[in-house]
Amino acid sequence: MSDAFDDHFSGHAADYARFRPTYPDALFDAITAPCRALDLVWDCGTGNGQAAIALARRAKRVIATDASAEQIKHALPHARVEYHVAPAANVSIADNTVDLVTVAQALHWFDLDRFYPEARRVLRPGGVIAVWTYSLFHVPEGDAEASAINPVLRRYYEDVVGPYWPPERRHIETGYQSLPFPFDEIEAPEVELRMDWTLAETVGYLRTWSASQRYRAEREADPIAEIEEDLRRAWGEADRVRTLRWPAPLRIGRT
Repeated sequence: MSDAFDDHFSGHAADYARFRPTYPDALFDAITAPCRALDLVWDCGTGNGQAAIALARRAKRVIATDASAEQIKHALPHARVEYHVAPAANVSIADNTVDLVTVAQALHWFDLDRFYPEARRVLRPGGVIAVWTYSLFHVPEGDAEASAINPVLRRYYEDVVGPYWPPERRHIETGYQSLPFPFDEIEAPEVELRMDWTLAETVGYLRTWSASQRYRAEREADPIAEIEEDLRRAWGEADRVRTLRWPAPLRIGRT
């Protein structure tokens, strides 16, 4: 079977690294707590290495892999992180050597019939696997302009670029509950991502969406143009910093 994959992000890997929300310490506290050791972590589908860097602050060594060479090229360096271009189902890690496998916002892209056996192969007995995702963000209700901004964001997500989302997006909508997870599941806490962004940073993030990129490629136009005026009006001053939130469903299991 081929290890080819649909690469939705290499064409804008630099922007992807610049305009992505970061993960809170609470998330990494939750996924490392069940681990019996943290000698070696495998961060699969690492993208720009954001999760790998956070894990390196807790683990002795992190191997971070991604099938996209362009993503690895733009990954963040760290002394305890080794980056490799490799598909999720075929990684050069010895059997029974990994304490924790992590997949951040990437599980829906994997061939799970091949990835899960690979994860089991590299994990030590009793090793932990943690996967998480995040979907549409919002301005919390405490913000006076939330009722104006959130409908514009949802219209962009559902109507403007909605037809351009790949079918795997449905698994993000269910918080990965629609995907098999053949491990002894551990109860996971509710986690939320938070960022304080200006309008420009928010728009930069919207442009990194795979659906935004497909819209641009197919229609040779910027999808932001369809909401730009309404979003600017709702946001107010462009340099106004607003708090944005993403629910981040988390699943943790043990071999």
